[in-house]
Amino acid sequence: MTGATRSDERGIAHNVRVLSWVSFFADASSEMLYPVFPIFVTQTLLASAAILGLIEGVAEGTASIGMAVSGRLADRIRRRRRMIALGYGISAVAKPLIGLARAWPLALVGRFFDRAGKGLRDSPRDAVLAGESTEEVRGRTFGFQRGADTAGAVVGPLVGLALYEALGHRIRPLFFIAFIPGAVSVVLVRLVREPTASPGRPKRDRARGQRRVGGTSVKLLPARYWQILAVLALFNLVNFSDSLMLLRAKEVGLAFASVILVYALFNASYATLSLPAGIMSDRLPRRIIYAVGLLVFAVSYVGLGLARSGIWVWALFAIYAGGLGAHRRRRQSLGRGPRTP
Repeated sequence: MTGATRSDERGIAHNVRVLSWVSFFADASSEMLYPVFPIFVTQTLLASAAILGLIEGVAEGTASIGMAVSGRLADRIRRRRRMIALGYGISAVAKPLIGLARAWPLALVGRFFDRAGKGLRDSPRDAVLAGESTEEVRGRTFGFQRGADTAGAVVGPLVGLALYEALGHRIRPLFFIAFIPGAVSVVLVRLVREPTASPGRPKRDRARGQRRVGGTSVKLLPARYWQILAVLALFNLVNFSDSLMLLRAKEVGLAFASVILVYALFNASYATLSLPAGIMSDRLPRRIIYAVGLLVFAVSYVGLGLARSGIWVWALFAIYAGGLGAHRRRRQSLGRGPRTP
């Protein structure tokens, strides 16, 4: 664990603790607005659900491409802290930019920069986290960080709802207030200690002339990896944005406050069910856990399409959170074979 910082009595390194607080404040900032955004776009900016889908599609595509690019940069440069701070900073500034929107194109620009910041920061942040852990404590390291991140995702909507009530049911001011915890996350990044070892540059296999990423040639990745990648690509092609699901909850009859509360329930359920799903994936074939997650997704989507009562929305969002936990735990374990019971 070259260049790792000192750990506390729980085995959690300084950088892990700092980045966990960074994630908490950043996620509180983002999740304060996420359940509000579809209503803001469709009711305040008077855009259609199709436009909302376009905005979210561009946003998620931007984040995915950004993570691929920043991952390569994180392997090449020494000062990852600057990349992390810049990413969180871009996302923080994007919040009030959306608040200034009087028509949906500026909201699209704001969401683009918000997700561009996520794409820039996530890969170098995870590289720092990985550098602070050994194989024995890697699960604890990422679990601690994800726990703080999810805590922010629960606190954010509840704070947003309280502010919405305090501000006389006005949505636009929330985008400016959300800048504050976002800015706090950027300030906290300054406490991250740069590792002493240089990450180095990608090596080339001189015999084959192949570029190596993380010590593994892209061409030498097993067929199973590409099969799983194809399944993930197909899933994301037909996957619904959570924004559209929240908009559907509003259409079924949930009041604005209830939409935010159901989203907070969703995050709390996801946090609660993720660990059991992870434990199960260590004991059962992971393809089964992943298949169950996809089945739960399908049931949730069909259920929301057929729902005519707000009661079903509460139940389906809780079920959907369980499917998300199984999906992400399986995805994060790529490259490790399933363990037998």
